[in-house]
Amino acid sequence: MQCVALFRVLVLLFLCVGIAGVGRAGLTADIEFAKPDGVSLTLDAFVPEGAGSFPTVILVHGGGFDKGDKNTYIKPLFEPLSQAGFVWFTINYRLAGQQPWPACLEDVESAVRWVKAHAAEYKVDVKRIALVGESAGGHLVSYAGTRSQGDTQVAAVVPFYAPHDLEIRARARQEVKEGAAKMFQVNVKPGDADFVKLGKASPINSVKAGMPPYLLIHGDQDPTVPYEQSIAFQKKMKALGNVCELITVPGGGHGMGPWGTGAYASEMVAWLRKVMK
Repeated sequence: MQCVALFRVLVLLFLCVGIAGVGRAGLTADIEFAKPDGVSLTLDAFVPEGAGSFPTVILVHGGGFDKGDKNTYIKPLFEPLSQAGFVWFTINYRLAGQQPWPACLEDVESAVRWVKAHAAEYKVDVKRIALVGESAGGHLVSYAGTRSQGDTQVAAVVPFYAPHDLEIRARARQEVKEGAAKMFQVNVKPGDADFVKLGKASPINSVKAGMPPYLLIHGDQDPTVPYEQSIAFQKKMKALGNVCELITVPGGGHGMGPWGTGAYASEMVAWLRKVMK
């Protein structure tokens, strides 16, 4: 009898701990969401106060495909999303030198699946999940949006100053930065075969009808990823009947850090609320 009573107490304690952990408000760091090829990929999760479910954003950092992590570059968006009452997750993915393309893209899609599978725990509204990425992360969320379906379906995509067309950029410069060269397995001084590879890895070449709504955010003085990349991507999206809006940051360079407390973050939040009703 004592053993049975002890067992019941242990079960009750286990259930209480489990319930206490479900939907916990605030920030929880370093949660493993996937382990491809033995590489532990982690994310941080922020959950607002309240019953939920809440609109949700999965954040993907930049860094030239070979630098950065879930707490770099993308960090200026943490506070605006928290204040707006969004659930958000910021994720790591495999960088150049760990696994080549498309491993990083697959990691973003794994994060979408994980968030959906843990929706109840983190108060996620599975019908209101957006992908938001900047620079290299903008490329990844943009490409993921072209493949959005089934368990990787998202409601919206927001690429910040994304290199939507890797090929045209490489042709213009006759050069590929080292991180991108490693990621896409091309030469720093590209040849014809490299241009073909870069074209296939470019989101602009995978655009099709029926994609989720996109919001592009880009500084018009970006020296790293030309502003014209967003103009061209928007034109192709609209030609195929997709929703694609563009916020231009006047005088903005590459990276949201130096932009300060501009209107771009509040405009992004308002747009997400509008399209993820």
